[in-house]
Order: sequence, then structure tokens, then C-alpha cells
Amino acid sequence: MAQPKRILVACGTAIATSTVVARAIEEALQARGIPVTTRQCKATEVASLVQGMDLVVTTTPVPSNLGLPVIQTLAFLTGIGREAVIEQIIKALNL
Repeated sequence: MAQPKRILVACGTAIATSTVVARAIEEALQARGIPVTTRQCKATEVASLVQGMDLVVTTTPVPSNLGLPVIQTLAFLTGIGREAVIEQIIKALNL
């Protein structure tokens, strides 16, 4: 079985928003048979937690020089463009 891809999910406070986004990503990718684990954090924590991650998905600006793909989106909160962002996540994970 493939090693799960690791996604760091960041929002302003790491409370409600990142929980909604992380759960939506997990459900969407698992429905496609893609094993994934998520970790939630505050945007200010991203740089210190990025080690060992495959991708950062954020609802707020974070540094762009992290050495891995960063997707900034509100699609999981608004529903607008959700499928396109899921495809973007899959592509960023090289799947």
C-alpha cells in the first residue's frame, strides 16, 4: 500500500476553518482512493511545520518559499471551484 501523502492545512487560527478544509480534502481524496493525512496549523506556523509534508493548502497567505507546492483557496468554504481545486491538489501531489 502506498505511503499516504501528507498535507499541511493552514488558516488564520487553526480552529474551525482548517478543520473544515482538512476534512473536505481527506474525504475528497479518499473517495478517489488516494491515501492522505492532514495536519492543521495557523498560517504563522507553516514555515516551522512544513518539514516532511508533500503540500500546503491554505485559506490565507503564507510564505511562498517553502520548497513545496502551496495552494491558497477558499473553495472548500465557498464550494465555488471545489472540484478544480481537488484536481489541483492531486496534480500537486504528482498522482
